[in-house]
Amino acid sequence: MARAGLTTDRVVTAAADLADEAGYDHVTLSALARTFGVKDASLYSHVKNLHDLRTRMAFLAGGEMIDRIADAVAGRAGKDALAAFADAYRTYALEHPGRYAATQIRIDQSLAATSPAFVRTAEVTHGMLRAYGLEEPDLTDAVRLLRSTFHGYCALEATGAFGASRDVRTSWNRAVEALHVTLENWPRDDRPEKA
Repeated sequence: MARAGLTTDRVVTAAADLADEAGYDHVTLSALARTFGVKDASLYSHVKNLHDLRTRMAFLAGGEMIDRIADAVAGRAGKDALAAFADAYRTYALEHPGRYAATQIRIDQSLAATSPAFVRTAEVTHGMLRAYGLEEPDLTDAVRLLRSTFHGYCALEATGAFGASRDVRTSWNRAVEALHVTLENWPRDDRPEKA
């Protein structure tokens, strides 16, 4: 069979497209090979295995997502930046469910540390949170709060789990407002350090 002009970038992008169309769990090397009309073995010169493919998908999607978020928050601070960040996150997650699912996998930290997308994600997120006067270890705690809130909301919305008649977007906006209030009133540890 012809190799269909395969490159690593083409393989990873096709996998991300397949994830959006069929679902993240349906991305296999066999399914991906079928999209190119090649045998599975043809993919192994571009990705090591399924884990490698999924890691590359996470980097691709993470880069796309943070590009959107960075554009949305540019020139904004405080509540405006938080709302722009949240909206860009939610829009990406709902428009690209398979790609978004790829961003949720656990990545080896040595790989993440060298990924431009992951480095930029940390820079943009921490930059937005520093406007609230947060430093470590509070920054890590705040990132975890935002990520778990955004992810939980998007995951529930994507499956149609919000059954109440109240508009889902209105509830989202209220949740972002509540996060803003929380960040503005972040509990500070004023206790003196133990000797």
